Amino acid sequence: MGLKIFLTGATGYIGGTALAYLAKSHPGYEFTLLVRSEEKGKPIKAKYPNAKLLYGGLTDSAVVEQAAAEADVVVHTADSSDNAPGAQAIAKGLARGHSAEKPGYWVHVSGTSILTWFDRQEKRFGEGPVPNQKYHDIDDIDRIVTLPDEAHHRDVDKIVQSAISDAVKVAILCPPTIYGKGSGPVNTRSVQIPNMARIGLKNGVVPIVGAGKTEWDHVHIDDLGDLFVRLVDATQDPSLAGNPEVFGLHGYFFAESGSHRWADVAGWIAEEASRQGFVREARTGSVTQSEVELLEGVSTGSYGQNSKSVAQRAGRYLGWRPKGGSLRDEVARAVSEEAAALGLAPKEKA
Repeated sequence: MGLKIFLTGATGYIGGTALAYLAKSHPGYEFTLLVRSEEKGKPIKAKYPNAKLLYGGLTDSAVVEQAAAEADVVVHTADSSDNAPGAQAIAKGLARGHSAEKPGYWVHVSGTSILTWFDRQEKRFGEGPVPNQKYHDIDDIDRIVTLPDEAHHRDVDKIVQSAISDAVKVAILCPPTIYGKGSGPVNTRSVQIPNMARIGLKNGVVPIVGAGKTEWDHVHIDDLGDLFVRLVDATQDPSLAGNPEVFGLHGYFFAESGSHRWADVAGWIAEEASRQGFVREARTGSVTQSEVELLEGVSTGSYGQNSKSVAQRAGRYLGWRPKGGSLRDEVARAVSEEAAALGLAPKEKA
């Protein structure tokens, strides 16, 4: 009998990729997948006919709790960083269904917007990072697991951390900006860069917040898929499964392969929109944090805030080495795909 995995978010960008990588690496694993409805589950069932589909949402606590109790490993990606009821149900299920002799494992997805708290607190939008805004996931682990309560995602992180026990082993996977085409059967689109491209194409101006000095880190979706496999594999490795630096309060994994300034990304998008003929002249424009948060399609204020993470843990304990293509190369595809989604055609040259 194969490892039993309960995965949420199979129709999503991150979850669909995690499932694709896990299923390819371990076709003998038993997958239970939470999807919202039978209709939404059709493309999942078509690609993974042997998977068990559960229909419902994260607020269906009894369903989520029971699935977590029955699983060997929970991989939680569906609204995982912000949905408290879902995290509470998983924690309860894992505790009920497991013991110190046979612990359950939880790979939980957070996000590095948790590191933007200082800029929001100080209202320093558009400014570059200061030294104490950089967090290394080994060297600065004590700072990371005690971030202020007002930090984005912190409320759910605390629920996950409080579940840690002899019976429940936890790793939090915390990616930054994710780019590249996902491997799932439904949503293959990331968020931050496509949204910025869409704003530029619709409005004719790509936004830059304030002075345009904010920085984030990034990771290719394929490298993230590989990291999911390595974390699940670690649950079956005796040298890692009981290691609190992998599964425990210190099991907090950043996942980055480089960094970028959002002003540079805005410039690349403007250049690509012009080069591909969707605008006559490449343009960026300065906006305030309040203005960017009101723009259609922007779900967070990330463009005006700094998120600086350094991934040490995945390399040291799991041998993870990111190999994905460059962020700059991704911009051309994002612009062309967003233009197609908007029904835009290249303009005739004057």
